[in-house]
Amino acid sequence: MAVIPEKYKDILNTNAASHVATIGPKGEPHSTPVWFDWDGEHIRFSLTKGRQKYRNLQRNPQIALSITDPKLRERYLEIRGSVERIDEDPKLDFINKMAKKYLGMDKYPWHQPGDERVVVVVKPEHATYQG
Repeated sequence: MAVIPEKYKDILNTNAASHVATIGPKGEPHSTPVWFDWDGEHIRFSLTKGRQKYRNLQRNPQIALSITDPKLRERYLEIRGSVERIDEDPKLDFINKMAKKYLGMDKYPWHQPGDERVVVVVKPEHATYQG
């Protein structure tokens, strides 16, 4: 049986933000919204190496993501899993793809010189859902 039921996969194809939860250096939860992509097998999102999420995932690859259906707020999907890999994004291909999805822009407008972007690839292992 699939981890994510077919009935909830439509949420993965919306432009809703995903709230990503990682474990901080003192064991505390750390949750922030991120733009994400679903390739049919993995959840992917972008971040810079200077972010706390990156440091948290380097230390502990366990992760949870929750996504609320933008059409029906009481319907949601929560995914737990682990980071399968972290890919470099030196040409900003992935974050530019996310800028197109979320902003309708060809290039991510907030890139700062010196930022090192990566793509976090998450393998879903468990899902909860409602609605």
